[in-house]
Amino acid sequence: MDNRKLTSIFEITGSVLAMVYALLIASNTGNETIGFTLLLISASLFSAWAVIDHRWTFLLLQVFYAASAIIGLIRWA
Repeated sequence: MDNRKLTSIFEITGSVLAMVYALLIASNTGNETIGFTLLLISASLFSAWAVIDHRWTFLLLQVFYAASAIIGLIRWA
């Protein structure tokens, strides 16, 4: 699979998971653990995209999101 197709898959999947995460957290329905898990997966996908495309600042942002997800998982688990 070429890099362009792979980064498109990472971008689309990561974006959808991030939107679901945001809705789960904002809904305040007790789904925080699932939401933060989705955030961690999303940040991982975006991190892979950043590494493939050599987008180092974007990678740094994803490290922050991943750390936020881990804190959320520890806090809500």
